[in-house]
Amino acid sequence: MAVNKPVNKPEIKPTPRPVAAPVIKKRELKPLEPLFVKDNYIWMAAGAAIIALGMILMSGGKNVDPNTFDKTLVYSTTRITVAPILIVLGLLVEVYALFKKPKVAVTE
Repeated sequence: MAVNKPVNKPEIKPTPRPVAAPVIKKRELKPLEPLFVKDNYIWMAAGAAIIALGMILMSGGKNVDPNTFDKTLVYSTTRITVAPILIVLGLLVEVYALFKKPKVAVTE
């Protein structure tokens, strides 16, 4: 004898409603501000000029007579002291020019 078992019908679940995607606000892109302004370039040019002056002062030292050595030409105070100080000063001016922030203009 066959006993009829109740057939378990699968439950029908309601299909989920499609959910609207969240609204993403687009940000307006601002144009990039230049990294350096005219003032920075002026400081950079001044630093480069100071470095060039130091290099020019350090160069030279040629003896008039190649058979004699004149140590006052080679070891002068200008070449040993002044020129390296100018080069280091020029490098410091360059560093200042790189890190100097531009002035912010007030707009109303």
